[in-house]
Order: sequence, then C-alpha cells, then structure tokens
Amino acid sequence: MHRVRLGVMSVLLTLAVAATAFVPPAFAQEAARPRSKAPADARLDFVDIADGARLPGKFVVRFALSGMEVAPAGLPQPNAGHHHILIDTELPPLDQPIPSDFNHLHLGSGQTEIEVVLPAGRHTLQLLFADHDHVPHDPPVMSRRITVEVGEEPQEQARVAAAPGARVFFVDLVDGATIPTRSIIRFGAEGVALSPAGTKHPNGGHHHLLINTALPPLDHEIPSDFNHVHFGRGQTEAEITLPPGEHTLQLLLGDHDHVPHDPPLMSPRIRVRVVEGEQLASAAQPATRPDGKPALTPAPPDAAVYFIYPRDGDVIFPNSTVRFGLRNMGVAPAGVAKPNTGHHHLIINAPTPPLDEAIPADLNHIHLGGGQTERRITLPRGEHTLQLIFTDENHVPHDPPILSERIRVTVAPGGKRPEKRR
Repeated sequence: MHRVRLGVMSVLLTLAVAATAFVPPAFAQEAARPRSKAPADARLDFVDIADGARLPGKFVVRFALSGMEVAPAGLPQPNAGHHHILIDTELPPLDQPIPSDFNHLHLGSGQTEIEVVLPAGRHTLQLLFADHDHVPHDPPVMSRRITVEVGEEPQEQARVAAAPGARVFFVDLVDGATIPTRSIIRFGAEGVALSPAGTKHPNGGHHHLLINTALPPLDHEIPSDFNHVHFGRGQTEAEITLPPGEHTLQLLLGDHDHVPHDPPLMSPRIRVRVVEGEQLASAAQPATRPDGKPALTPAPPDAAVYFIYPRDGDVIFPNSTVRFGLRNMGVAPAGVAKPNTGHHHLIINAPTPPLDEAIPADLNHIHLGGGQTERRITLPRGEHTLQLIFTDENHVPHDPPILSERIRVTVAPGGKRPEKRR
C-alpha cells in the first residue's frame, strides 16, 4: 500500500516495495524542454540527515536551499522553483519534467519539508529542485544522493468503535451545488460527540474535510495537507478557497489520534461547481469583518512556522543566514492568492505586530515576499530577538495566525563561532 501525505508543509509516504528489490526505472524519453537558468552558487542539501543515518520508520526531511527562492509549480519566476525528493531511484533526465510517482515526490505548493514513512531496510534519498514546469534548472540544483537505514515501520493504530446510527453530513450543501470561490462549508454530526484532537472520548471525534481526493487508508492517521483538512478543535464549519471548476468534497470523522472510526463515519462524496464571484446565501464569505476590516484568510489549525537556524539561546555571527521552515502550508510569493499558502516575515527586535492587519515593512519587519525560506541578516553585537510570522498574499496574518515563538540570540564579538547546542 502506498500513502502520500503532502504538507507543509508535510508529506507521508508508505512504499510497499522492499529496498532489496529496487530496480532503477526506465524513463520514457521525450523532446528536450527549455531549462531555466540557475545561479552557479545555488545549493541544496538535507538538514539534519547525513549519509548512512539510521532513521525510524517515520521521519521528517527538511531542505536547506541557498541562492534561490521557493515558488509554487506553475508560477514562472526567475531564480525560483520547488522541491522534489527522489526515493530509491536514479536522477531522471534533466531536460524533461520530473516524473510524478511514488519514487519522485513533488512539493509543488512550495513546501519546505516532507514527512516520510518507509519500510524497514536500506533506502536512497536525493533532493532535486525544478522550475514552474517541473524541469530541473541549468545547471541542476540538487543534493548529494545519500543512503539511510530505516527501522521497523510503525504499527497500525487501533480504531475506536463508532456508535450504531452515528453519521456525519454537510449542512446546506448538496451534490451538484454551485458555490463561490471563497465559501463557508458547514458540517454536522449525529450520534457522536465532537471532541478536540488529543482528547480521548469513548464516542467522540472531530471532522476532516477531504478535497479532491479519495478516501485515505482507514486504519491509519488521516493525512494533514491541502487535500485533507483537519478540524482538531471540534469546529463545525470552515472557509475554503477553491479555483473555478469542478471539485469533490467529503467529510470523514477521526478520533483523538486522527484515525477513522470502525466502521468509518463519513459523508457521501459530493461534487460542487465553483464559480468565481458568485454569491450564495448558504455559502458566502462576507467581504469584511464586523469592524469593517477585510476578512482574514483561513489557515489549517495545525499549521506552524519555525526556525531551522538559529534556535533560542544560540550565539551567532554578526552576519548570519536565518533559515526557517513551514508545516502544513505552502509558500507562495506576495500578491499570489492560492489556498493554504503565504509567505514569511522576519520580526527583529520588535514586539508581535497586530495580527489582523498588514505587517509593517521596515528594518524591524522584513518581508520575504518572493517566497524565500532564508534571509541573511547583519546584527550588531549583543542580544536580539527574532520571530517569524506567516501571512497571506496581502501581508495579513491568517486566521488562526501562524507565528513562531520569539527567540533570543546573541551576536558574538569578533565573529565568534556559534556555540554547539546540547
């Protein structure tokens, strides 16, 4: 069984092939495609995973990219692209689009990490950057190919029994409905208590909305990504933004560990037609909040932004590169409106700004509007505070807001090397 978890985000993959049975794929040759230029000094590598590492069955792969920026697939931008991870396979042809299968994982929404589950045994991993058409750059921006040893894969999780007659359903939304691009989807439940994720309840659970996807495996944790939206606080409605066209929606209840019940509690899968600008009384998003300000862009409740380097308490150089990661969301440049995406802001020596309006742009509030996942900064010697805030295309924080803790760093005199963390 194969399983892919795309996110912020994070991606969950289960490969049912044994490592000892790997055979390099035969790539179908197509006409060569034009390749986007890459700076000669662009670099891509793994963070915290070394060649020969021993890893658990489930692990997170994070990427360190320098000299280029991250942008979603389909969005042409100079010196930018998106990540791919190659698992148990050789490099594909570098003048053609990278294949999309279980050995070639695309992070086309601009994700900066991937969560992987692999069977026990030896596996190879390699990172490969590509442009808006999934074609590697010239010269190619890629990591070295490493080999890792994976321990036993995780055991299947026990499923909570569902009460007889329990059900979940959409409220005021039927198969074949027409909805606007920004809609509030409401859902209900009968015969089951709504309880937050992480809170055990003998007859409880919380909703998950499946968008344009088939049912996931029912004996595992439901993925958390753009196609599987979790409502772990027990919410009964959600604002979603979908492009015009045909889409499918389905509800699936999960227990405290996000595992479907036995038997599963799910709605029928329905089809909706999304029309730009059309307003429906049953599913329309107000253009403004009660205070007259524009409505905030929704975010998954489990989205998170964090520092990869530095960490709280680190001693750093006066000139240092700050690297940051994102979970359960994707990166998109400022001005580009895509569901569940946004861009970073680095707050230096300043309090958290208001979270319901555009973040200021000055020396203390640095906008990474190109979709960057790192920033080189220069600070005077002494103590400083850093904080990350993720915002929508208009530089306004999401709802709920996605921000890191404020960390403290010390700039060492004379370029002292950073202290090792224990």
